[in-house]
Amino acid sequence: MEIETSLSPLKCKFKTEIHQLQHCHPSWPSVRYAEMAELAQLIDSEVFLAYATYTTIVLLKMMLMSVTTAFFRITRKAFSNPEDTVTFGKGENAKKYLRTDPDVERVRRGHLNDLENIVPFIGIGLLYALSGPALSTALLHFRIFVGARIFHTIAYLTPLPQPSRGLSWAAGYAVTISMAYRVLTTGLYL
Repeated sequence: MEIETSLSPLKCKFKTEIHQLQHCHPSWPSVRYAEMAELAQLIDSEVFLAYATYTTIVLLKMMLMSVTTAFFRITRKAFSNPEDTVTFGKGENAKKYLRTDPDVERVRRGHLNDLENIVPFIGIGLLYALSGPALSTALLHFRIFVGARIFHTIAYLTPLPQPSRGLSWAAGYAVTISMAYRVLTTGLYL
């Protein structure tokens, strides 16, 4: 498999580092080695690879929102910092570009919504992926979340009539709550 081939150097490096630690510190407990080996197996799992894939997709989507904000700022000539207006003139001429624009603000609100939802997904999703869910269940969670966030962005920027944006937000939020529930019920140490 391509995935295993690409991970082989990582596995070798991980094993080499563990052996070096054991050689330098003979008293290093073998239990620690077993825990690290178990973690390596979890990270090597298909669920973790799916998590990494879908997390990368939503992070790239979120990064694209920054570029979209810059695009709207430049095309609408609406800037929030005086130094950003230098190319349009100086003094009083530049001050007219220090303003808010509804399109720029719409993109910014969409970006803020991404931050409020994608960051919790990354943390809870990691814990969820490491909790050992079935691959099919994990893929369902990850795909629904990514699809909901992409649709939410389209609904925000187009703009589509409500409740399309609200429903897409709720779907993504429900996925994160579902994963958090799984994590809490799998290994609750309160």
